[in-house]
Parts: sequence; structure tokens; C-alpha cells
Amino acid sequence: MANTLTGEQKAAILLRAIGEEAAAQVMKQLDPKEIKKLGSFMNGTAQISREDEEVVISDFQAASAAGGVQFQGREFIKTVLTKALGADKAARIIESMTQKNYPGIEALKWVDVKTLTQMLKIEHAQTVAVILAHLESDQAGQVLASLPEDMRGDVALRLATMEEVQPDVLEELSDTLQETLLAGTGGGAHSVGGTEVIANILMRMDKTNEGGIMARITEKSQTLADNIRALMFVFDDMVKVDDRGIQELMKEISKEDLPVALRGANPEVKEKFFKNMSSRAAEMLKDDMEARGPVKVSDVEKAQQNILKVCRKLEDEGRIVIAGVGEEML
Repeated sequence: MANTLTGEQKAAILLRAIGEEAAAQVMKQLDPKEIKKLGSFMNGTAQISREDEEVVISDFQAASAAGGVQFQGREFIKTVLTKALGADKAARIIESMTQKNYPGIEALKWVDVKTLTQMLKIEHAQTVAVILAHLESDQAGQVLASLPEDMRGDVALRLATMEEVQPDVLEELSDTLQETLLAGTGGGAHSVGGTEVIANILMRMDKTNEGGIMARITEKSQTLADNIRALMFVFDDMVKVDDRGIQELMKEISKEDLPVALRGANPEVKEKFFKNMSSRAAEMLKDDMEARGPVKVSDVEKAQQNILKVCRKLEDEGRIVIAGVGEEML
């Protein structure tokens, strides 16, 4: 089967084989479209046998030994990316790697079209044109089509006639956009971005893209990343965990945390836990909850967060499954 694999499929297999840390370093160099495409192939690598994986690794090692892959800085990167993604895509990625990076502008590539349109329609047409010029063409096209009709023509004209923008202008624009995205506010009372928006966006993305984005956010601010993760999965979302996952979770969590956490849970979540216990264990838990009397809200929240941490840990380890928003389960 290995001989019938495309370059992108082989790249996905190789990324899986080199481990999470090394793969993350490679993925950081890719743009959103390439990450998404590779991510779709990586999802499919679960069906790849160990023999096929070894063939891909062997091919890579053979190419390295024969000089097909040069371990010399730029040439190494160019050769690897060309083998994985083809000459055209590799050239675009390498070009982007050699250009000055503008984090605020780059961050917009991860923002959904509706939110981005709301953010840009209050900006000057020249500013919008500069931003669209730095987005992927499909994303820029959707945003342009979503702008107010009286604005589209002006933006399109400026975009068509624009040749270059001074680096200091781009840097100032990037800084402004970064502040806007992190603060979660646009002009005046017009609110855009923020942790809730990005949490909702991430919950609708595949795990590969979500992991890449969260890795970048964590590099900038661990607190911000924690706040986003807290919004992405709350205790009432425990109903999304399958029954086997709930049973696995109960083996790991503190027996002191569960009765306290369930005091503040909705009926569906309580029933989710009760039905995954024996009748005797469920009755004992209910008796424990009643015997505790009033419980501080802060204690309930702390107990729930303790359980959520364990839940996320087990999900990262692949021991439980959480059905995401809009995610199809097979």
C-alpha cells in the first residue's frame, strides 16, 4: 500500500511517526490551509499498518542517505516540504517563512468569516484591503463578499491597485489587530473576538487544527489558554462523554470531589453518572450528597474543575471520547 500513497499522505504518516513534539515544530511552519489538509490525512493514518509506516520511514531514510534530502538549513526544509506538499505549495511556505512575521495579521487567518467581517466593516477601506491581501484567497473572497455592498467596490479597487505597503505600517496594523483580538473589543461598544468567540470557533474545528492554535496561544499566554479551554468544555458538557468514558473517569477522580461537583450539576449530568454506577453505588452517592448539607458555590466549582482537569487529561491520552459541537460520531 505504501507505494500508492501520495506525498501528503506520506508526510502525515511521517509526522505521526516522529512524535508529538517534533510534529508540532513542523506544523508551526505551515499555514492554516496546509495544516488542515495534512490534518485530514493524519486522521486517516489510524488505518495505516506498522509495516506501511516503516516503509515510509525507510523511504525517507534512503532519500537522506542518497542525497535526496539535504540536512542543510534552507535546502533541507525546501526538499522535505517539496516531497511532502509539492513544489508550488512548498515555495509559498518557504517564502512566508523568510518574510517578516506580523502576528496580528496572521491571527486573522484563524478567525471565522462572520466575526472577521463584523470586525473589518468598521475599518477604512484601505486598511481592509491591506488585511485581505494577507489572507488566503478563499477566506479573503468570503470576507469581501460579506462586506456591505457600498464598501465592496472601494475595497476591491484598492486591493487591485495596491502594490506594496511599508513594513512600519504593517507592523503598526499587526500590533493593533493583536491588541483587538486579545482584548476582545473593537471600536467603541462594538465587541468582537474574545475568549468566548475563539472557544466557540475551536470547538467546531478538528483536533489537529485546534491543537496547533492552542499551542500558539499557550506560547503567548498560559492564562489565556486556560481561560479558553475552560470555556470550551464545562462541567455540564459531561453529557457529551460516552458511558464507557464516564466509567473510566470515575476510576481516576477523587471520591470526595464527585458528590460536591454533582451538587451544582444539571439533572442530565447527575443521571449520566448515576446510570454508570451500580444501583448500590448510586444510592450511596445520593445519600452522601444529601448528608453534606449546604455546600459553598466556590467548593462546587473547585470540585468540578478538578474533575474537568482529569477529564481533559484522559481525553488527551485517548482514554475517553468527548463528542464535540457539530462533530459526527461513528
